[in-house]
Amino acid sequence: MSEAVSRRSAMRLLAAAGTAGTALAAGACAPGVPPGAEARGTPPAAPAAAEGKGAARIDALLERLTLDEKTALLHGAPDPASLGQAGYVPGVARLGIPALRLADGPAGVHVARPATALPAPVLLASAFDPALAREYGRVLGREGRALGQDVLLSPMVNLIRTPYAGRNFETFAEDPRLTADLVGEMIRGIQDEGLIATVKHFALNNQEHGRDTVDVIAAEQTLHETELRGFEAAVAAGAGAVMGAYNKVNGVHACESKPLLDELLRGSWGFDGWVMSDWDATHSTVAAIGAGLDMEMPGGTHFGGPLREAVRGGSVPEAAVDLAVHRILTTMDRFGLLAAPPAARPARDAAAGARTARKVAAAGAVLLRNEHGTLPLTGAAARSIAVIGPTGQVPFVGGGGSAHVVPDGAAAPLTAIRRRAGNGSTVRYALGEDLYGRPLPAKLLTPAADMERRAVEPGRVWSHEGEFRLAADDEWTLLVHYTGKRPVVRLDGEELFPVRQGVAEYFAGGLLGSAPDGMSVRRSTLALKAGTHRLAVTAEGGDKGQRFRIRHTTGAIRAADLAEAVRTAKAARSVVLFAYEDATEGRDRTALALPGGQERLIEAVAAANPRTTVVLNTSSSTTMPWLPRTGAVLQMYYPGQEGAGATADLLFGDVDPGGRLTQTFPADEQATPFGGDPLRYPGVGGRQEYSEGVHVGHRWYDAQRVTPLFPFGHGLSYTTWQYEKLTVRPERGGLRVEFTVRNTGRRKGTEVAQVYVGPSAELELDQPVRALAGYRRLVLPPGRAERVTLDITARALSSWDPERHAWVLGSGRRQVFVGRSSRELPLRSKAVVTSR
Repeated sequence: MSEAVSRRSAMRLLAAAGTAGTALAAGACAPGVPPGAEARGTPPAAPAAAEGKGAARIDALLERLTLDEKTALLHGAPDPASLGQAGYVPGVARLGIPALRLADGPAGVHVARPATALPAPVLLASAFDPALAREYGRVLGREGRALGQDVLLSPMVNLIRTPYAGRNFETFAEDPRLTADLVGEMIRGIQDEGLIATVKHFALNNQEHGRDTVDVIAAEQTLHETELRGFEAAVAAGAGAVMGAYNKVNGVHACESKPLLDELLRGSWGFDGWVMSDWDATHSTVAAIGAGLDMEMPGGTHFGGPLREAVRGGSVPEAAVDLAVHRILTTMDRFGLLAAPPAARPARDAAAGARTARKVAAAGAVLLRNEHGTLPLTGAAARSIAVIGPTGQVPFVGGGGSAHVVPDGAAAPLTAIRRRAGNGSTVRYALGEDLYGRPLPAKLLTPAADMERRAVEPGRVWSHEGEFRLAADDEWTLLVHYTGKRPVVRLDGEELFPVRQGVAEYFAGGLLGSAPDGMSVRRSTLALKAGTHRLAVTAEGGDKGQRFRIRHTTGAIRAADLAEAVRTAKAARSVVLFAYEDATEGRDRTALALPGGQERLIEAVAAANPRTTVVLNTSSSTTMPWLPRTGAVLQMYYPGQEGAGATADLLFGDVDPGGRLTQTFPADEQATPFGGDPLRYPGVGGRQEYSEGVHVGHRWYDAQRVTPLFPFGHGLSYTTWQYEKLTVRPERGGLRVEFTVRNTGRRKGTEVAQVYVGPSAELELDQPVRALAGYRRLVLPPGRAERVTLDITARALSSWDPERHAWVLGSGRRQVFVGRSSRELPLRSKAVVTSR
């Protein structure tokens, strides 16, 4: 028997052994695939002959690969012709194995070239529409292929566990069921177009604070009933790749956790793609590849030379390397990447992408409040409008970090509102709050210097040092805008904009990190004492030269902006005030309140004009002490490149707001699952405990009887709705729920009917007070009714038993609730659940 055949046999034995583990997940059953879910990118089972031919081709390639070539396929490397994507894996040209390019892309393909900037996934999720998630995925898939990519590092499926998490906008929901439904369909959409989807971050990467080191402790039942549901659904949908998380899970780094990668992911769920690390999340060689990690990104610190040495030294069997290579090549082959010649890449369809972006932005918008008919804008209120706030004039397209997309273009909401209001209307604008600063007066400094339009030639250095004097104490924000290496700015000897560690240096937010003209921006707010201060600036031109400017905002500027906003509000019949909160990968939020002076701005404007609508371009839930003063609040999250048009559609009533909250909005900072419990968040001494158990999100509020500001599932409509005639009966091991939804208003509207189930008295396991079991998005004309039928599966009525390591049916009498949100449930009934 040849050495190659021996290695191949050993590799298959290792693969078979991977199905044996049961410590974490034995007995798990994957959720069913919705009807019509078959996809070109998620191919149905191949005929035996074709499958055998593909396997034979992979085996033949493995026999011809050298050890150096094999390990080169298991880690990233610099791209000799980078397209601005996140990662690159060189191929093996002599054997026809192409290189792989991997791009970030939760809300659009993140490369150096323009792509459709879709609304944030949390806004998509708010539509409660799996079919729309598939359409969204298809835009990502087509554009990824068109822009030269092979793998998309999306979707992110980690639950919204804490409202402070910096990447909540990149994911879907706090609810496991809704998350699982949406991620499965998005993956099918991405892979419909031939792009490999990568579900991330496996697992429990639910915060940015300490994400590299935190040890997340979660019980088996908690894991299966909350965080793992989305990943399981992704595997069932045929995801080609999984990305391991930075954090530890129950004491072991996620990227070297055999219980997660080998026993659960492959053994119980049958995942047959490959597992890559998050960027720099690999911590070992022997342990990582032994646990089932196949690819280290973005370099070869552990899976390059050290892996080759481990094989030659005997601490890693070459069969383990072969197994990892086999998984990667098999997935590439499944998506046609090993075909000769390769399939032609499609052209970008920017117009189609823009249509989907606008559709999603309108579908997911959530009307949180609407008093006294503030919205929609009609009659005199639509002909005299004040638009206030910086993001009324500067479009807030998306969040920062790896979610950033270079859009084809994005209109300002002010422009869209003026266009929709039409001739004969008056639309005034006031800034309200200055995000990018005012020019420093040239004569502020002694000696004087113009800091607004400075250019530094290549290879040159420009510097200036001067003094200025304050007559009274004041709060200043100093800002530097620049195009090259960040200038060094010192105030009274202290550097204002030092280079920060890690991703915090590069991920500066989707709004605040760059000025409208594209210059990078950094800011620092300081309490300055009366007296003399010294400002020193040094800027280097570097190889290409650069432009920079120094700007500022003072107490007097803030007061003047606020006064102008109040005057503008008083002069109009209605106000649309845009508020923001800029989130990004690499850092968590420090508070749930709107940043800067926005709360004061909203209070003042709403006091001047009670017909004030606040449009929120925020990442996650927000506290609202100003809420009672407002007429309406419209949650738009990060609405993508077509957000301006979609916002105008909603404000003027051209579209009914059909979005519903996928996360609970707390009444205040303490009224959350983490208020006063640092061990739950952000962790203590590098350890974090998911001691809330199965009570994630709205389940915690129900269990603790805490009243939120807005509950999960909440969202208003421009029409009114009535629920009636509920019937519930046993059906196929589950329940069939039927009820009628009637549009009782005078407008066509969109409703999201929601079904929740109560606990089983026959299960001696922790259970939610109410769990989301089903939902249906409806569009009905005025006066029309629809009979809704939802089948609640046995899986939705089951709990994870850590003693059996399996799902067990919650039989017996179960209560069923139907209504408009987790707290507005007018219909209730009971039915007996029985085993088949």
